[in-house]
Amino acid sequence: MDAAELQYPVCDFDPILIHFPEWMPLPGVRWYGLAYVMGFVVGALLLRLYFKRGRSPLNPEQQMSLMTYIIIGTLVGGRLGYMLLYTPGAFFSNPLSFFKVWEGGMASHGGFVGIYLGVLLFSRKVGQSFWKIADITVTLAPAGILFGRVANFINGELWGKIAEVPWAFIFPKSMPEGTPLVLIPPRHPSQLYEAFFEGLVLLVYLQARFWLTDPKKRAPGSLLGEFFMVYAVGRVISELFREPDEGISLILGLSRGTFYSVLTFAFGLGVVLYAQARKRRAASV
Repeated sequence: MDAAELQYPVCDFDPILIHFPEWMPLPGVRWYGLAYVMGFVVGALLLRLYFKRGRSPLNPEQQMSLMTYIIIGTLVGGRLGYMLLYTPGAFFSNPLSFFKVWEGGMASHGGFVGIYLGVLLFSRKVGQSFWKIADITVTLAPAGILFGRVANFINGELWGKIAEVPWAFIFPKSMPEGTPLVLIPPRHPSQLYEAFFEGLVLLVYLQARFWLTDPKKRAPGSLLGEFFMVYAVGRVISELFREPDEGISLILGLSRGTFYSVLTFAFGLGVVLYAQARKRRAASV
C-alpha cells in the first residue's frame, strides 16, 4: 500500500536539512543540530533584550561569557546525563562511547544539571548572585526545549504509544526496518506534546513571570524552582503518551523520564521554599 493511501500520515522526514556533495568531507546539517543552534541564538537575543530593558545586570561581554557556559553545560551535561541515567551499563563498559554523539542520546535532566553548574561557575566569576543569574538563565531554556522536541519529531524518534486518534502518525522507525507501512500501528506524536508542554507552555509561563513581576519583590531563586516544577509537570503529562525507550527498564513501575521528573519537581519545590525563606529572613533583618 502506498503511503498516500494510508489512514494516518507517515513521519518519514529527512533528518538532514542540508546534504553536502560526496566530495566534501562533511556530515551535513541535521535538524537536531539546528534546533540546538536556534535555542542558543534565542537565548542570546533574550539576554540582550533583558539588558536593554533593565531586567538584567549582564553587559554584552558577560552575556557572551554566560552563553559559553550554557552551551558547554548543555552539551556535556545532556550527553553525560543520558549515559548515566539511561544507559549506565554501556557507559561504564565503554566510557569513550560518550563521544559517539552521532549515535544520538541527550537527556534534558542531565542538561539541566550541566547548566546549573555552568551558572554557578559563571556567577562566581562575575561576582553576581547565583540565584539572580539562575532566574535569568532558566527563562532562556524553554525555547531550546521546544526546538529540540520538534527536531525529535522530524527525526521520527521518541515516538508515542499506539493510538488511533485522528492526529496519530505512523513512525517507520518504531518497527524493524523493512516492515510494510500498512503493518505499522499509528502512534501518539508525543514529541509534539512535549514541545507544547515542556517548551511552549514553560516559555510563556516564565516570560510572563519574568516581565510581569517586580524583580525587587520576587524572591531570588523562585523562578529557578518554578522552572523545575512546571517542566516536571509537563514532562509527566507527556510521558503518559510516550512509549518507554526500548531496553531501558522502569523504576518503581515508572518510566525513567517520569521518575526523574518526580525528583525534579521535588527539587524545584525545595528551591522555591528555600528562596521564600531567604526572603523572609532578609526582610526580618
